[in-house]
Amino acid sequence: MDKLVYISAVAAKSALQRHENVSNNLANVSTPGFKSQLMAFQSAPLKSSEGLASRAFSMETTVGFDDAEGSLQQTGRSLDLAIQGKGWFTLQTANGEGYTRSGHFQTNADGVLVNSSGLSVVEEGGGEIVIPAGFRFDVSDEGVISGVDPGQNEIVRLGRVKLVNPAKDDIERSDDGLFRLKSGQDADSDQAVRLASGYLESSNVNAAGAMVDMISTQREFEANLKMISLAEENSKRGDSLLGLN
Repeated sequence: MDKLVYISAVAAKSALQRHENVSNNLANVSTPGFKSQLMAFQSAPLKSSEGLASRAFSMETTVGFDDAEGSLQQTGRSLDLAIQGKGWFTLQTANGEGYTRSGHFQTNADGVLVNSSGLSVVEEGGGEIVIPAGFRFDVSDEGVISGVDPGQNEIVRLGRVKLVNPAKDDIERSDDGLFRLKSGQDADSDQAVRLASGYLESSNVNAAGAMVDMISTQREFEANLKMISLAEENSKRGDSLLGLN
């Protein structure tokens, strides 16, 4: 009887963890550049100083992310940038560089190019990219930002967005939603990465598939709770029969 309770409890816990991951993917179905989390079951043997390791937990873990590219949605906004193919934008954080596929950028009060969270976009040579007020500017497919000084009517290079393209196995998602190298170092720029100005990359989450996964994990969780209730009921009936004898 205890095996039934044990197996059902572990399965219910795993279903709940998977439900949380699926919910997170579904919540970001409209987030530009979001990469869906991939989940898998992993065996975790119980270790004890006495006896044999005869049992193991089945844990739901995040094994990585889906690097499939989302579709490009035209916005017509000059500071909306999308990467064509593989690659990442580089943002400066308090813990070093962070990488993202979301190119929804803007300028702050000082003219610094930042993302929606206020993190500055890293310039290829290091530092920030500043777009002075009143400048008409253009972003090339190589990430070069050029502006026209209204006073002198001359084209000025304002900087080049640092674009990187590390291998998928070398990066991982951090708690803040940005990606970083597993080594903790900063990635080298890759001048082969190309941009599309006036576009945003949509999330690669399949909304219909995520909804199906959510319903199935919910039912799986409920089924395992019923198994635990059934085990409790069988135990009570067994105790009652033994009491009659």
